[in-house]
Amino acid sequence: MDSVKQYLPLLGRILIAQLFILAGISKITGFAGTAGYMASKGLPMVPILLVLTIIIEIGGGLMILLGWRARIAALILFLWMIPVTLIFHNFWGAPAAQKTIHMFQKNLVIMGAMFLIYAFGTGRYSLRDD
Repeated sequence: MDSVKQYLPLLGRILIAQLFILAGISKITGFAGTAGYMASKGLPMVPILLVLTIIIEIGGGLMILLGWRARIAALILFLWMIPVTLIFHNFWGAPAAQKTIHMFQKNLVIMGAMFLIYAFGTGRYSLRDD
């Protein structure tokens, strides 16, 4: 049981962090396409919001991965995901043929993971500066 408590928080952080880091990288490599999608949702100042999103995803993901100020990163990611979920994954506003709750639920699950990191920290193998 001690090895579970010792290693699973690290594995959990790796699995959570990779989602954010890869999403941020994909926004860099597909900057124009992502900016166009954001603009289609009526967002103002798209280039600024997109750069902030990239910083939050990659920076927050790295902070969680390393376990450095991970509680702060988890809180920021949680708060950032609220408008992202409501704007980009609003299944209730989709046409019936496209209605899926999958992405909305995925974001709720990730938000739950951010709560767990915030509440319980990062575990043994981390920089533990939180």
